[in-house]
Amino acid sequence: MSRRLRDYLARAGQDAWATLLPTECSGCGVADRALCAICRRALLPTVHPVTRDDARIWAALTYEGVARHVIAAYKDGGRTDAAGALAAPLRAAIVAALAAVPSTTQLTGAAPRSPSRSTGIQLVTIPSSSRAWRARGYHPVDALLHRARLHPFPVLAQRGEALDQVGLGRAARAVNKDHSLVATRSLEGTRVILVDDIVTTGATLLEARRAVFAAGGTVVGLAALAETRRRQPQPSPSGQTDRQIL
Repeated sequence: MSRRLRDYLARAGQDAWATLLPTECSGCGVADRALCAICRRALLPTVHPVTRDDARIWAALTYEGVARHVIAAYKDGGRTDAAGALAAPLRAAIVAALAAVPSTTQLTGAAPRSPSRSTGIQLVTIPSSSRAWRARGYHPVDALLHRARLHPFPVLAQRGEALDQVGLGRAARAVNKDHSLVATRSLEGTRVILVDDIVTTGATLLEARRAVFAAGGTVVGLAALAETRRRQPQPSPSGQTDRQIL
């Protein structure tokens, strides 16, 4: 079967499905597509490193425009139909994090089905709060990893119930996350890549890194689906330059 015919049949199937169950694009709102072709192209990964404190994090997307709408709809709007389009950029960020580890620099193509099998590196995600779990019924990052045919290593747990990070400033986010995570087992001798969905101040990933270190593990990389861009440095009243975080 030719590619053109496959594309035609796929579009015909989508049209038929939209007739039975009308929907709209989670990126732009156009009718009859869970994710339109234009928004799907906007989610193609542009992997780049970002720095938060002393941590280098590989992010696949910038959390704005289409990416912001689709990720928000996936996380908090029940739009799990966007998982396939978001899994690919997250996988690309993990590939970049793996390639930056000296012993895995040969990984320049697609990530292996299970990095832990070929590299000894585990993919550790940030656990959802019990409140978020009750609201969603699934863990967004774990679901994307499974969709990307990768396997999370469930080793971190929430210690108590942190506040929602939305609306908190940089200092408040750091205080809110301080010692909020704990490893559920010894990680002695375990190498880890931490994986998250959105990086803003980096407080969540930095706390996860602390928890892994405390359990004896080693964090060799950090990856995220998207990053919230920092604003340009703004002069403070004292004349010094302050960096503000969106």
